[in-house]
Amino acid sequence: MKNYNLIFLIITGLFVSGCEDFLEEEPVDEIALDQYFTEPEHARDAVNALYRTGAMELYPGDIYAGARIMFGPWISGYVDNDYKGQEVHVGYAQNLDYTPDNLSSYFNGMWSDMYLGISRANTAIKYIPQIEGLAEQERLQYIAEAHFFRALNYFYLVRLFGGVPLITTPYESIGDLEKERSSTGAVYNLIVEDLNLAINNGGLNSGNMPGNNGRITKEVAQTILTDVYLTRSGRAGDGDFYAEAAAVAKEVINSGVYSLTQHNYTDGELAENGSAYNQIREARLPANEFIYYYEYQIGIANSTYPAWSYPVSISPEVAYAITNNAYGPTADLLNAYDVEQDLRIQEKQYFHSTDVLPNGEEIEFDTSPHMWKDEEALYETALSDNATQIYTYSNVLLMAAEAIAKSEGVNSQAVEYLAKVRERAYWKMDPEQIRTSLSALSVEDFTEEVLKERVRELVFEFTIWFDIIRTGKFPVSSDGEINFVDVIGASNNFEATIEESDLLLPIPELEMQRNSLLTQNPGY
Repeated sequence: MKNYNLIFLIITGLFVSGCEDFLEEEPVDEIALDQYFTEPEHARDAVNALYRTGAMELYPGDIYAGARIMFGPWISGYVDNDYKGQEVHVGYAQNLDYTPDNLSSYFNGMWSDMYLGISRANTAIKYIPQIEGLAEQERLQYIAEAHFFRALNYFYLVRLFGGVPLITTPYESIGDLEKERSSTGAVYNLIVEDLNLAINNGGLNSGNMPGNNGRITKEVAQTILTDVYLTRSGRAGDGDFYAEAAAVAKEVINSGVYSLTQHNYTDGELAENGSAYNQIREARLPANEFIYYYEYQIGIANSTYPAWSYPVSISPEVAYAITNNAYGPTADLLNAYDVEQDLRIQEKQYFHSTDVLPNGEEIEFDTSPHMWKDEEALYETALSDNATQIYTYSNVLLMAAEAIAKSEGVNSQAVEYLAKVRERAYWKMDPEQIRTSLSALSVEDFTEEVLKERVRELVFEFTIWFDIIRTGKFPVSSDGEINFVDVIGASNNFEATIEESDLLLPIPELEMQRNSLLTQNPGY
């Protein structure tokens, strides 16, 4: 299957196409935009570039430094990094002492990359409609994708930094460079407008991404929109949009495109490697589970994640030059699971601390992510194309359960969606017992049960910090139980106390110097 978002990687300039064409093309930064957007392939190249830029650059990473998307989970104290002594941004996150100055370059990388993605989307939105010879269906598709990626970049920006400058046209003059910050409500309004256009303009196919040549589909956009509505309904949002979140989530669920992978049993016992979690891991890109993902392809873009599935101590045993437990679970995370009832915490499910090497040697090590383990990459090639999950079907079910409970009450539909996730994890429990116990809960208690499962289920979607800042609730774990306390005044696993100012990242000092109209977030 040809995945076009991997063929056209960004190398330099504004947009680029495939490697074979790169040296033959006039550098884009020497071509006026209205001259560049003259051929149908220019539209294709411009939009394909969006799949690998902006917010998407939060997900790949360096073996030592981890991925930028891990910054929030490090703040929460639920994960650690073996190389944090060298990678100072990890320590600043865990100790809650990051500032506009001490991590200015790090935060500026996030900010600048996302605004670069927005700039490229703005350019595509403006110029693609005028390209002659472009088939109308392709035009609609590319415009929908450009609006989707503009929305996605603003969604990450508003969650990380709060209200940010709204830029909806290409940078074409010096005057375009300085903009005041907009309100969070204004940013969310643009995000919703963009996503609704992407969903409704007729340009996106329905279905899963692998079946759509790796391109986003209507259901992907609906999934993001569900999260947007849910997020803007929370502590850092601007209203009550739970009913809208529930409605869109139901459309994704009712599409029939996705399903939860089920366990395989032999004679009533869980088969070896037959758990749903190991099936997901071994599938590399399970189309029924992964709604949106960051894709890799050996020889074009190689995944670092398998090297994060072992601590540093195991480096001599693998093909990679180094391994690093850059997303290693701390006691807070491990204590969130019921060791007797929850399959996810059993050895070689979500995590592992033992293994048998190809030579038969048994080894033990600090608990590390098992879901990212790729045997061939680890022991033979040091090359992996395992996709990184960004949104999964479990996430949609949990978002739907929360949104329905908040807008309609704890009805059978809300219970069913949470129960589907929970019964797979608590594989020995009676499914009807799970449903009965959930049905008896109040809206507040039911919502907290959803949030508990988000902590446990969505570990590898990096949602924990986003959930903390949107709900204002900090999870405190002990012996398989999770209780929630007010995030302000809560202490993470590294004994750092969370203050109001910690819930937004500082505007990087480099950006403050470039744009005199920017104001800094409170507390910095």
